[in-house]
Amino acid sequence: MSGSLTLASPILIERLRRAREDRGFSQEETASRLGVSRTTLVAIEAGERRLRAEELLELATIYEEPLDALLREDPGPRQLAAQFRTAAGKLPEHVELRTAAAELQRLSEDYFELERIAEAPLSIRYPTSTQVTGNPDRNGRLLAEGERLRLNLGDGPLPHLREVLENEVGMRIFAIPLPSRIGGLFGFDTELGACVAMNAKQPWERQRWSLAHEYAHFLTRRERPEITVVISEYQRVPTNERFADAFARHFLLPAQGVRRRWELAATDAGAATAGLLLQQADWWGVSFQAFVLRLEGLKLVRPGTFQSFAGRGFAVEEGRALLGLPARNADDRLLPRRYRLLALSAFSDGLLSEERLARLLREDRVAARALAAASPNSPDDA
Repeated sequence: MSGSLTLASPILIERLRRAREDRGFSQEETASRLGVSRTTLVAIEAGERRLRAEELLELATIYEEPLDALLREDPGPRQLAAQFRTAAGKLPEHVELRTAAAELQRLSEDYFELERIAEAPLSIRYPTSTQVTGNPDRNGRLLAEGERLRLNLGDGPLPHLREVLENEVGMRIFAIPLPSRIGGLFGFDTELGACVAMNAKQPWERQRWSLAHEYAHFLTRRERPEITVVISEYQRVPTNERFADAFARHFLLPAQGVRRRWELAATDAGAATAGLLLQQADWWGVSFQAFVLRLEGLKLVRPGTFQSFAGRGFAVEEGRALLGLPARNADDRLLPRRYRLLALSAFSDGLLSEERLARLLREDRVAARALAAASPNSPDDA
């Protein structure tokens, strides 16, 4: 295969070893499935025994790794899943998380490879990493205000937060199904950059909060992988998580904007009614709880307002429906828009085969062909 690694390539052998670790397979388990002894697999991974073509094909199947991805010449950093492995091992969902971390890595590498093929590198606008010590709430506020200023976001809502972080900052963000109590994964690699998996199964408002939360970790702890766990009100919240939540609160609900918008609306309505609170929460793109608690923190409503609604069994979704507020569907788009456009454009330009396009889009060939035909870059549209 032209432009591919040889079977003796150390890069290929390293990819295979890391693919095994990403899948959580032991050498003994893999050797058994491959039909060789453990010592033989150890020798292969150590570069002491030459890999055979049929063994490569079988290992690609065992590890569920595309052959062209294993054989491509670009070394491609493969560190994200390894970084997550230790942290995930501390959680009950570690098997699911290990799989998700490996998928985040593969998606990020594919994105990086697409940019190389299309000669269209991601525009990076990373700020200098910030070290924070002391009061987490104050630090979260100051950093959130600074980022809004740096990115020229003003003090209004951020309805397209994912696109802002992708296009204005240069983060690679994917929506991957994760265990229910996991908000997201964040990892950083010097070549791949900032890579985030948000939970495709969470409500839209929760996804946005988790994205802002992960962004806080990137701004301050980019060298450390993060698995964001949704913490119950009965658990002690670590300082770094309090900081990240404070950042999310101030980034999504800036004090000046919230105060101005609320005072105008409350003057017209005359009171903090359920309807007014729901409409304002919808305007800012946050949950009813997050918005009411923010108003309490700004002293714009009485302390305990949210608990009062919760104690009365207030049904948020029913209230939204009565007001005619639109349903907010979870963002389950696995791939960023730019990723899909790059893949379709590269296919249109003859830089990708149909089979490779399907793999990159995580579609079958029939679906990939239909997407390519419907693309503005399709040759049929020329």
